[in-house]
Amino acid sequence: MRQSVVVAAMTVAAALFCFDLARAESQLPALKPPPMAPVKPYTAVPVTPPPNFNDAGFSAFRKQLAEIAGRKDRAGLAKLVVAQNFFWIQDKDLADKHKAGIDNLAKAIDLDAKDGSGWMTLAGYAADPTGMPLPDHPNIVCAPAEPNIDAKAFEALINATQSEPPEWAYPAKDGPEVRNAPKPDAPVIDKLGLTLVRVLPDSAPPEDPKEPAFLHIATPSGKAGFVPLDSLSSLAGDQMCYGKEGSSWKITGYFGGAAQ
Repeated sequence: MRQSVVVAAMTVAAALFCFDLARAESQLPALKPPPMAPVKPYTAVPVTPPPNFNDAGFSAFRKQLAEIAGRKDRAGLAKLVVAQNFFWIQDKDLADKHKAGIDNLAKAIDLDAKDGSGWMTLAGYAADPTGMPLPDHPNIVCAPAEPNIDAKAFEALINATQSEPPEWAYPAKDGPEVRNAPKPDAPVIDKLGLTLVRVLPDSAPPEDPKEPAFLHIATPSGKAGFVPLDSLSSLAGDQMCYGKEGSSWKITGYFGGAAQ
């Protein structure tokens, strides 16, 4: 089971499937959505979040990457991407081996998007402290790392709720507060534990981009409420991969990315 960020950009978390879908739909002509089915309780399936990737050099690299993303500094970013042999995997390797790594990365994360979402995605990866080895590539680390979930219990949950895997997320830590409105000062109605959480399909970006983003969720107890976007990580998404050139960390590849 492969995880990625929503990245979004606020933490890989930065970015969840339903949130992105709502943002895309907001650009289409307004249609009256069908009424949402009543929220029902569901089995709380435990999740063990992935551990942080503790490497002092990698932490310094992520800090540098975050600063570059904040400045939208393409030239600075190019220095942090391998010049050659960048990989971009979907159903096959889409990277153009005749182009520099930065050009392939830019295409994969839509870095040149007019709304700045590519740079937001990059900032989301910079904020993610996890990492996991890429199978058969011991010198490559990809993030976000995958959490530990009982696959059979997750399958049973999907079947019982008639849902799809991208609808589910998990808290990065125990105890996020669930509020009755998408506002940081709204009354708290519940708290999340380290279990899978269902993200409801009407999650949408705030009308004011300066306002914090929230996700509309259903708790295992059957309550509908709102949590900050950056308090949850997605089970389904993309991964950025990193490796070392000498003593320096570099972005070496990407799993997922823009549709081709």
